[in-house]
Amino acid sequence: PAVVRTWRAGAVSGILRSAGGFNVVKLVEERNRNQPTVVDQTHARHILIKVNEQTSESDAKVKIDRLRERLVAGASFEDLARANSEDASGAKGGDLGWISPGDTVPDFEHAMDKLAIDEISQPVRTPFGWHLIQVLERRKQDVTQERRRDEARRAIRQRKSDEQFDEFVRQLRDRTYVEYKSDDR
Repeated sequence: PAVVRTWRAGAVSGILRSAGGFNVVKLVEERNRNQPTVVDQTHARHILIKVNEQTSESDAKVKIDRLRERLVAGASFEDLARANSEDASGAKGGDLGWISPGDTVPDFEHAMDKLAIDEISQPVRTPFGWHLIQVLERRKQDVTQERRRDEARRAIRQRKSDEQFDEFVRQLRDRTYVEYKSDDR
C-alpha cells in the first residue's frame, strides 16, 4: 500500500483486509532504487555425481563418499572434478566462478554458506544429485549494473514474448474459418 512509503524500518501495520484475506505488514528495510546493490559473493567449486536412471541413489552416495575420502587424504580437487564431476564445470576443475545469493538451489547455497575458506563439505544432496563443495574465496560485490542489465533483458524478453503471442493469435484468427448453418430449410 502507498501508506508504507511514510513508514520507517521496523514499523508494523494493524490488521489489513484484502481480497486474499487479512494481512499484517512489517517494513523490514528501506532501500532507494538508485542505491548500489552490494551482495556477498562466493567463489566455489564442486564435484557433482548425478542420481538418474543409470546411477542409483546409493551408488551415487558411495561414489561421492569415496571421492571425499580421497580429497581429505590429499588428492587434488581440480583433478578429481575433471575426472568425476558430471556437469559442465568438471572441465574447469569444478570451478563455478563467483556465485551470488540465489544463483544456486537452496540446499547447495545453505551448505556453501556454512563452509570456511578451503574447507571441503560433507556430501550435499540437491535435486541434481550429490555434491562436494569447496569455497575458494568470498567478496562483497556491487552488482547494480548487472541487476539493471538483467531487468532490461527481462523487460525486452517479456515485450518480445507478448508481441509474438499477439502475432500468433492474429495469425490464428486469420486462418480460422467459421461457418454458421441454420436448421431453417
